[in-house]
Amino acid sequence: MRKPQSKQAQTPPGYIEKLPEPRRSELRQLHRLITKAAPHLKPRMWGEMIGYGSYHYRYATGREGDWFVIGLSSRRNYISFYGCLSDGRQYIAEKHKQELPKASIGRSCIRFKKLADVDLGVLARIVKENEAAAKKLAKLLAKST
Repeated sequence: MRKPQSKQAQTPPGYIEKLPEPRRSELRQLHRLITKAAPHLKPRMWGEMIGYGSYHYRYATGREGDWFVIGLSSRRNYISFYGCLSDGRQYIAEKHKQELPKASIGRSCIRFKKLADVDLGVLARIVKENEAAAKKLAKLLAKST
């Protein structure tokens, strides 16, 4: 018996192309912004999200794992843009909350209904700051092993 093929996209371009307009164009533009701002963060699918780059984390409890540095996902009513790292004091996404008044921001997730609701320059800064934080974290983890 044949296994049913997954409807889940296997590549970031495949994920974007499956979206209806205008969401497809908006995510395509965000994808370009992220890859231009941080070309070393390679995109790949993380479940039903596009993740850019990865970092390893280790908690004091001993739990550890890997996660993406920047994430992008289309939801039914909004776009989710994830800046997953902290600058040591607060999540980088939260730090820019005042600059993105039409977005809903919770720790590392920035949610907005349409691309026109956010300042793309601010999102590019968030990408660059997260990339820098990931490099710093990698150095710290390398020293501790």
